[in-house]
Amino acid sequence: MWEVIIVGGGPAGLSAALILGRCRRDVLLCDSGKPRNGKARWLHGFLTRDGISPAEFRRHAHEQLAAYPNVRTVEGEAVDARCLDGGFEVTFADGQTHATRMLLLATGVKEELPAIEGIDAIYGRSAFHCPYCDGWEQRDQPLAIFGRGRDGFRFALELSAWSNDLVLCTDGPSELSGEQLQRLSEAHIPVSEKPIERLESTDGQLERVVFVGGETLACNALFFKSVFSPGSDLATRLGCNLVEPGVVPTGAYETTNIPGLYVAGDASREVQLTIVAAAEGAKAAFAIHSALLKAEVPKKRSG
Repeated sequence: MWEVIIVGGGPAGLSAALILGRCRRDVLLCDSGKPRNGKARWLHGFLTRDGISPAEFRRHAHEQLAAYPNVRTVEGEAVDARCLDGGFEVTFADGQTHATRMLLLATGVKEELPAIEGIDAIYGRSAFHCPYCDGWEQRDQPLAIFGRGRDGFRFALELSAWSNDLVLCTDGPSELSGEQLQRLSEAHIPVSEKPIERLESTDGQLERVVFVGGETLACNALFFKSVFSPGSDLATRLGCNLVEPGVVPTGAYETTNIPGLYVAGDASREVQLTIVAAAEGAKAAFAIHSALLKAEVPKKRSG
């Protein structure tokens, strides 16, 4: 039986594996190889790693984990999990099962792109969901914002920190109140309710939004308010309840309502920054190690 299984090889899972490895815990890290930011060209906001590519970030992390022989990394997807007496059993896509005393889910979330023709070609290159991650690179450029209602209103005002050349595109009725429309007008953010036909781009660079009827809006990037779904259903299979927008409510140290089960990273918080996910993984590792210490008889370790 493993002491800890970590499901998810993103920043939260990698960070937890490092801390637990240094605590001399026997750790199995399961990485599906499908990172949420796989299409992104860069990773921002992570001190000392600002601007690094996601692939390079992961390579550095795995190189550092290799120094800890008690941490084993396996490629594959965890497809099921169940509670055992004193732990958990995790089933992988290849049919293998592994038992563990503690389980950390760092499976993140899945992003549902808006149903707009052409967005797949620019996602991660000139279509973004997070201005904190990508707003600096698009500063002072003409930007389109996709959204409506309260979320679109707030997102448009938020993006005004990065550019004064903004248009909120609602792709139909804006669902904005008179007060919200007045506030956007005062901020010099026009609202277009014209239905969107497609996005036109070259080599991943957005050039224009094309509306039904042929009218166009020239812009350098599109920011959209994301809709998220859990990256895995393991938490709900184990008995956790989800809260909007599809995240698991956790305690101060990433604990859940299931003893021995922890959730860290984008699956547990609405602040979805890489550095925050890594910090949550470290906090979960601290709590897991402390819980194991309380439950075990001290033993002499070798090596």
